[in-house]
Amino acid sequence: MSFFTDVVEKDPRFTSSQRINDLALLEPVTRAAVQKIVEDSRVLGFDMMVFETFRSLARQQQLFAQGATKLRAVGVHNYGLACDIVKVVGGEPSWKGDFSFLGLLARKHGLIWGGDWGTPGQHHGFVDSVHVQRCSIGRQPALFRREFYPDEAYNPYDD
Repeated sequence: MSFFTDVVEKDPRFTSSQRINDLALLEPVTRAAVQKIVEDSRVLGFDMMVFETFRSLARQQQLFAQGATKLRAVGVHNYGLACDIVKVVGGEPSWKGDFSFLGLLARKHGLIWGGDWGTPGQHHGFVDSVHVQRCSIGRQPALFRREFYPDEAYNPYDD
């Protein structure tokens, strides 16, 4: 059993097409890291908000149809292991500007950043600068097949 099967799959919003930013749907280690990232961002002078945690297949397909994502199938967000963290500007969410500080904070707290996918210095055709996740790119296929789910000690940088 895992947080995914015990909590995420059983949540009544599992098939919702609505945006969900509930931290309770993040696996506990991921949740704690996200909270630390938001706190550390404030220390650096950035007002940040958790924009989206869990994402259902229905929402992913809706976003794909709108052209808001290049991914048709839902990814790590569906498993309680990913989060989008955006700036707050004038009380509203903003994706504008430099998010490299988010990459530094993500790594500090054991999460992979969508700006470099855990491999800084390499060219990445797909950049998601507001995204963090607790699953290495190499482990994603096993996660999607339900053959892997991180335990408390898992560090994606050790993969």
